[in-house]
Amino acid sequence: MGIPFVKGHGTQNDFVLLPDLDASLDLTPARVRVLCDRRAGLGADGVLRVVRAKAIEPRPSDVDDDVWFMDYRNADGSVAEMCGNGVRLFARYLLDAGLVTRTEFPVGSRAGVRNVVVGADGEVAVEMGPARVAGESTATVGGRVLAGVAVDVGNPHLVCLVDRLDDLDLTTQPGYDHATFPDGVNVEFVVVESPDRIRMRVHERGVGETRSCGTGTVAAVAGVLDRRGATTGAATVEIPGGRVWVEIGADTSVLTGPAAFVARGELDRAWWDAIPE
Repeated sequence: MGIPFVKGHGTQNDFVLLPDLDASLDLTPARVRVLCDRRAGLGADGVLRVVRAKAIEPRPSDVDDDVWFMDYRNADGSVAEMCGNGVRLFARYLLDAGLVTRTEFPVGSRAGVRNVVVGADGEVAVEMGPARVAGESTATVGGRVLAGVAVDVGNPHLVCLVDRLDDLDLTTQPGYDHATFPDGVNVEFVVVESPDRIRMRVHERGVGETRSCGTGTVAAVAGVLDRRGATTGAATVEIPGGRVWVEIGADTSVLTGPAAFVARGELDRAWWDAIPE
């Protein structure tokens, strides 16, 4: 019997979703890497495993055993705390599959519980928790040193305001301060178009440049607000894969955007079992 999967994306940040309701899948880093490979596997920016929180150790103390948990892995096989685009797809899947019956419900993650609301139009609003500005640092791209604002959205970000986006070479990891970001960092490059509209490109740790990064859009708005001397506000964020809306509050933030299913099927069990460790 094959292994069921769903392929989908949030603003073209794409994922393979694996329902693992009995927590039986051995999701090794090697399997994640091959699954996300766009030639050897299905191709994706990451993998979302659907599992009850009780199967995850360690997990945050605020996540109850029976909450559905988004076990998120980057394309390189590394474990990540949170994914704003992924959690929208994850939430739509839970409702579509009948694993939840209400349109408002909690999702567990390594960054803690995230409350979501699935709209009738397919848009999903996610309470992302606080976006904490954590000082300043720099990123280096093509020999250019760019000033940035460090922002914690449950995972680490560095937000750099720039004049233009099209001349940035993001084919390799931007240089960053490893002492400030010992676990790596997602780097956002942001152009401010107006008080309530920004454009962004992002290089995600463990993945590379992606068409969108949900937590990155939240970090970007928080970073722009910080540069203005503000701590709350909202903006439309335009990324290469589409558009989302971000609200930064005093104690939490909300990300609203689309989530789309692309395909459903089964992974070949023999292929899966043959992937070397």
